Amino acid sequence: MTGGGFARQTRAVRLGPKSVCALLLVSAIGVAAFGWPLLADSTSGVTAHAQDAPWLFAALLPLLVGVVAATIAESGLGAKAVAMLGVLAAVGAALRPLGAGTAGLEPMFFLMILAGRVLGPGFGFVLGAVTMFASALLTGGVGPWMPFQMLTMGWVSMGAGLLPGPRLLRGHAELALLALYGAAASFGYGFVMNLYGWTIVPGLASGISFQPGDPLHENLVRYLAYCVATSLGWDLGRAAMTVVLTLAIGSTVLKALRRATRRAAFEAPVTFSGPTVEAQVTVREQLP
Repeated sequence: MTGGGFARQTRAVRLGPKSVCALLLVSAIGVAAFGWPLLADSTSGVTAHAQDAPWLFAALLPLLVGVVAATIAESGLGAKAVAMLGVLAAVGAALRPLGAGTAGLEPMFFLMILAGRVLGPGFGFVLGAVTMFASALLTGGVGPWMPFQMLTMGWVSMGAGLLPGPRLLRGHAELALLALYGAAASFGYGFVMNLYGWTIVPGLASGISFQPGDPLHENLVRYLAYCVATSLGWDLGRAAMTVVLTLAIGSTVLKALRRATRRAAFEAPVTFSGPTVEAQVTVREQLP
């Protein structure tokens, strides 16, 4: 392979067995944290769902550390990867306030999706969760919803890293794929996050309110009605901005991320070059 051809190749951070196990564990905990009220009986205190956050946050942090540690152990990541994680999280956290509170416009989504695409699902999951945590601190959005937001954003960025053709698909086709995923992920984020609030918000209309102990399919129908009635407009705004930014500047951002990844050379082995033993002996013999 020529030098130019090699330069064009960018490898995502490798996801090994330990990383996969850590991601599966944290995702399973997240699914249980979001969905257990749907399976609770009518005598359960589903309002206790609002008290899940401290326990979920306490479980999430060591698991995030576990994902990072497993990825470092399996891929040889070091200070360069941690530095890139910090820079991207800081940029994403700074982007979020630019559109927060305005019809769901959240420019950080497109960056999380593009970074997950370039750097892989494991790195993407940690980046999404850390960025949401940092943005909550920056905007004063710390509350019981924060660990749920961290999980959901982690899934959004991780999903981008699992999209097909990471080394073959380029140009307009890749941008179209990322824009389509960005639109779907924007709606998916709102759909999942609504599940946290829907089970604990009292006083809703009977047609969209959560009814503990009712059959699952009936509650799901009410939930769909709740999403349409309360958050569809916000999700549309988020999806529109993500698609527009991806198509407008996605190519430039992807090139920048891939260039930074190549230069960082996360998985390149460290070698030391120097004069051979024979050359060193010859030099010593010539010395007075």
